[in-house]
Amino acid sequence: ENLMEILMQVDFEDGETGGRYVLRTEDGEAVSTFSKAGDKIVIIDHTEVDDALQGHGYGQMLIERIVADMRKQCKKIVPLCPSASQFRKHPEWADVLN
Repeated sequence: ENLMEILMQVDFEDGETGGRYVLRTEDGEAVSTFSKAGDKIVIIDHTEVDDALQGHGYGQMLIERIVADMRKQCKKIVPLCPSASQFRKHPEWADVLN
């Protein structure tokens, strides 16, 4: 599968106080959840990748999708979960950090 096909498999589920991004493959899921802090800030509070998908970059793909979406919506991100340490490795994401 190429990257674009994988990114198309990411489902966005939105709720009143938060939501989640879910990447589903035949081998399992990767999930990133967020809480809303007002209209302009989202807090990435949890990212989990099924064991079968570990080491393939699926967690990073989820974070990249969130970054792209928040950039489009002019929102800022507060990364709280461990996979949010990706933000330190990606200075090009600095514009969406709160």
